[in-house]
Amino acid sequence: MVVDRISSPLLGPACAAALVIGALACVLLPALPPLWASAPAAAVAALGWVLRWRGRAAAALLFGLAWTCCHGYWALQAQLPAGAVAQDVLVRGQVVDLPKQAPGYTRFEFRVDASDAIPTLRGKRLQVLWHAPRGGPADAGTDQRHRLHAGADWQLSLRVRPPRSRINPGGFDGERHALLRGLAASGNVRDAHTTRQLRPAHGLPAWRERTSAAIARQIAHPSARFIQALALGDTRGLSDIDWAQLRALGLTHLIAISGFHVGLVAGFAALLCSVLWRSWPGLARFWPRPQAAACAAAVAAVGYAVVAGSELPTVRTALMIAVVALARVVRRPVTVAQGLALAALAMLLPAPLSVLSAGFWLSFGGVLWLLWCLPQGRPKGGAAMLRGALAGQGVASVALLPLAVALFGGTARLGPLVNLPVIPLWSLLVVPLALLGTALEALRSGAGQWPWRAAAWVFDASWQLMQPLAEHPQAMWWLAQGPAWALPAALLGVFWWLLPRGAGAVLAGSLLCLPLLWPARSAPQQGELELVVHDVGQGTAVLLRTAHHALWYDVGPPAGSEGEERMLLPTLRALGQVPPARVMISHDHLDHSGNLAALRRQLPGLQVLAPRGSAIASAGTCQHGLRWQWDGVDFQVLHPPAAFPAAGKGADNEASCVLRVAGTHGAVLLPGDIGRQGEQALLQGAADALRADVVLVPHHGSGGSSTGGWVEAVAPQLALVSAGHQNRFGHPKRDVVQRWQAAGAEVLSTAESGAIRVWLGAQGLQLREQRIHAARWWDAAGRARSAAILSPIEQAAVGPEG
Repeated sequence: MVVDRISSPLLGPACAAALVIGALACVLLPALPPLWASAPAAAVAALGWVLRWRGRAAAALLFGLAWTCCHGYWALQAQLPAGAVAQDVLVRGQVVDLPKQAPGYTRFEFRVDASDAIPTLRGKRLQVLWHAPRGGPADAGTDQRHRLHAGADWQLSLRVRPPRSRINPGGFDGERHALLRGLAASGNVRDAHTTRQLRPAHGLPAWRERTSAAIARQIAHPSARFIQALALGDTRGLSDIDWAQLRALGLTHLIAISGFHVGLVAGFAALLCSVLWRSWPGLARFWPRPQAAACAAAVAAVGYAVVAGSELPTVRTALMIAVVALARVVRRPVTVAQGLALAALAMLLPAPLSVLSAGFWLSFGGVLWLLWCLPQGRPKGGAAMLRGALAGQGVASVALLPLAVALFGGTARLGPLVNLPVIPLWSLLVVPLALLGTALEALRSGAGQWPWRAAAWVFDASWQLMQPLAEHPQAMWWLAQGPAWALPAALLGVFWWLLPRGAGAVLAGSLLCLPLLWPARSAPQQGELELVVHDVGQGTAVLLRTAHHALWYDVGPPAGSEGEERMLLPTLRALGQVPPARVMISHDHLDHSGNLAALRRQLPGLQVLAPRGSAIASAGTCQHGLRWQWDGVDFQVLHPPAAFPAAGKGADNEASCVLRVAGTHGAVLLPGDIGRQGEQALLQGAADALRADVVLVPHHGSGGSSTGGWVEAVAPQLALVSAGHQNRFGHPKRDVVQRWQAAGAEVLSTAESGAIRVWLGAQGLQLREQRIHAARWWDAAGRARSAAILSPIEQAAVGPEG
């Protein structure tokens, strides 16, 4: 009996928390333990979990760690091998989600049912990109993308490759996304002539797309895109600007299908069932009303979660409702905490990698904080309900702040205040109307028009009032990345804050939150220079930082649409760097200047320098003789001279702006895409100024540049290549790399290293490869580079931040 009192319940909150901690420990590892050790450990830990003894919770923790490791291995084995080269393959299968149509491409997930060339793809999911055909009107008839619908079977000619992401500080981790979504590979449609539809759209995905189209058609108003998101979880119509405004208002959790929506559907189903049972009392002879209502709520919740796309918050709520319904059926009382624990177990046991999702932590974390902080029981009276709503909003705002900062890099300043009126308005009026319209439309075509229009009218009236707040420059509070231990410390600080009065929480909690909410920002000192070569694929984007200034040299290919820049600005925020006021474009090619339009929309006062004759509007001239100093660092343009052929006259690459940046502790040379002609011009006119400690290899390492004389004149310690992984040009060329290495340079490429940070400071030349610094076990390239011998520069130092 003593053992019974001290052991944790088999499926209780303690064991659920231990399982979550074990799974989290696994996903934070830089490399997975071997499978031969993980599988037996999971079996032994499962036995220890089932047995009733003092260490049951510890066994659940070990099981979570080992079981997640096993799933990690299985998920990686389901993908194409990390080092595999791109292959052309003909596949047949089904479009399993709602295709996202954009002006130049269509993106969708595709389940492979048959693949002759790569049989292992059968049954796997692919992320497919279908670009618009090139060639203008003559090819207009060959563009079949607009016939692509969810639920349709297609034969596609694809070039497939393993999932791989661009890795930048603060950037999106596409490899983690692929692991979480179960994507085996990414693919591009290659041959439109062998691509054809095998079967029209059918099933649940087709119904979702038809209903979404009905909303757009019957509302015929810009707010239709929000009603599509609220009713069906279809966010394809939301632009980058929409998401930025929602983020600035702290409302992103409301616009997509949330757990509250599932609760509304479940409550409505339970109410209908109760009304039916009260209308026909004889039904209670076959099935008691409370059990019937609970089951109706569970069925409706699970069904709606599936219809809405099975996003994690909806699944969590549906599982909790199902647990409560099951308890009602077997007449066993279940508290909310027990229901939350059972929902976590039901989610993690079959899919422990769910802990990789931000939604998992925000969903379960929010409910957990509310359970701990707020009194249980139903409030009586309007004043008590208002106090409860205000307290809940306050707890959620404070408690979830560290998670929001750690997961998204910032939070909305006015989020708590905006949520107070918006949550009841949207959740109790807009969402029910949107769901009612969907239900009526399912019964009869056209019946959902009036509820959808009413929902759109209410939504639009509130949205118009809030947009000025969202567009304020200070609406978002962006924070630099803190150290790894800052989040646990901040969570402990919040816990201390929310303790009962008299616990001395204010000062202690604030101190624990400081490392996350006020992180130290490392900036160069006077005369020092920092260089960040962004990982932008086949293109160039370089950030130069001095003590109080910054400059972008090229901005890479297009990475955003409709106003939201997604590649360079997240890196700035992660570094705590104020956006540069000046950009130098080496030459007007898309791989160097394509992202400029998106940057200008977000940074209207940006000053641009470009070669003479470029088509960039309002750009100053970049040519030989231009020179300035920032914080003891000298910036000098070496090329092109005024007499050089202007860009746009067949000499775009050769007319690239060549920038030399020299600080107290070394120099950097950025030559754009110059080739032999530009290199010879520099050797003849400015050979003495070419020597540098760090060089960006010209033209991404092409065979038409980096001639022997040029390499000898520069003689760097470090040569950096900005190129895409397995790019079609074969950059950098092997002989080019060998020339730089023969000159004594360490050669690194963003294709393998991710973003590369270089410091030229008092401690000498230091560097950091982002794939090594942020290595995780799902990043094969990062693991390979971590296992390799460090470069001579990295052996000397790994950067000022450790």
